[in-house]
Amino acid sequence: MQGRVVRTCHESQCLSDNPLGDPHERELYVYLPPQYDGTRRFPVVMMLAGFGSTNHSIASWSPWKPNTIELFDRLIAEGHCKPAILVLPDCFNRWGGSQFIDSEGTGRYQTYLADEVFSFVDAEFRTIPKREARGVVGRSSGGFGALRLGMDRPDVVSVIGSHAGDAAFEVSMRPMLTSAAIAIDLAGGLRTFAEEIPVAGPESATQFDAIFVLAASAAYSPDPTDFPFAGIPMDPATGELRSEVWARWLEHDPLRRIDASAAALQAMSLIYIDAGNRDEHGLHFAARMLDDALRKRGLPVHYEEYEGGHRGTSWRYEVSLPQIVEALQGPE
Repeated sequence: MQGRVVRTCHESQCLSDNPLGDPHERELYVYLPPQYDGTRRFPVVMMLAGFGSTNHSIASWSPWKPNTIELFDRLIAEGHCKPAILVLPDCFNRWGGSQFIDSEGTGRYQTYLADEVFSFVDAEFRTIPKREARGVVGRSSGGFGALRLGMDRPDVVSVIGSHAGDAAFEVSMRPMLTSAAIAIDLAGGLRTFAEEIPVAGPESATQFDAIFVLAASAAYSPDPTDFPFAGIPMDPATGELRSEVWARWLEHDPLRRIDASAAALQAMSLIYIDAGNRDEHGLHFAARMLDDALRKRGLPVHYEEYEGGHRGTSWRYEVSLPQIVEALQGPE
């Protein structure tokens, strides 16, 4: 690598009282480009991991291919991307992912990112500490988190990147509710499932769907009165939809939040969206709908669809990151 990676820790105040008892001291990876010499200031791109992954997953080493940090370094070193600081925060929780939003069921993860992580990085490194020089990008649930951070906190970021981000829940999320109900029913109910699943993790496709539904429910339809602090949107004994809980999920759907977030999205200099054309969760359908809705409202969207599915798509950062950095205020 031409640049370097700093692995540091941050003690969060807003996560210190999270209901799941997850750690409030979190590790951060901060990539500094080759041009970082302690005098110039650089824009910042925050990268959010997908469900079931962490910042450690993004930074994991492989002998066969570069990880995302190494890929970004190579792009900069070869002149294919302007230099920027890359920040990889940790928002993992007991259920495998926080969805990067504030919730009574999991904790204040969006506030953690917006108010604590960016401020910490600004204090420790030579950043350009303003929204015009900050972007956020992620894959899958990380893409959802990026969309929501831009929609909810336009005071913090000016560029959004979403690779197959969760959206259009009726198309992408609802089909997995039946599969999740099977696993929860076999476990003996939601509480038993929630107590057992963090020990060994999901061992089947239905269990994976179930723990995702649990994690998403804790974020979208929390029940702070009783463990596991989540109201699930289906009856695990019958698979039937609980319409009042599902309605709470839909309130968090980025597709449904576009009109309410129009001013925030108009303040973005770029909204980058892509997906594979055979995404197993139908998130290419969601991406197409997002692109159409954003474009009709005259918002600054750039959409790409490529040959591929949902997994194994970290190579797409080679396409998105140069565009995301280009849209930010440059080094000073």
